[in-house]
Amino acid sequence: MNTKQTGDETEARIIAALIAEGYTVSVPFGDNDKYDLVLDTGRRLLRIQCKTGWIEDDVVRFKTASKTTTDGTVTMDDYDGEVDAFAVRCKETGTLYWVPIDDVGKKSTYLRLTEPEIDHPSVKLAERYRLENRLP
Repeated sequence: MNTKQTGDETEARIIAALIAEGYTVSVPFGDNDKYDLVLDTGRRLLRIQCKTGWIEDDVVRFKTASKTTTDGTVTMDDYDGEVDAFAVRCKETGTLYWVPIDDVGKKSTYLRLTEPEIDHPSVKLAERYRLENRLP
């Protein structure tokens, strides 16, 4: 499976889970927005970036910056001010997570699978961010 297929599968699973929870989900036309989905909570619209995370050293890691190459120059742009939350699927376990933009690091975020929590802005305890427990 290539990275596009993996991303599509992640997005589809997240959409299915959100619809199953009773939310209305919209998909923006084209690939020009920083967000992948718009979630209607009934009171407000939230811009959601979907990410596929992977297990690395007892954490689920996911990227919180997009990498772009233009004329050979690589830039990393974070999503601050562009999205409201990240919906993350751990590829190995299929577990879904909901992480508000204020809780992520600038380039990557790490969700620890075991205790104890580490006092670091990019490292969070995974159990606290399970999608079914964190949705707005």
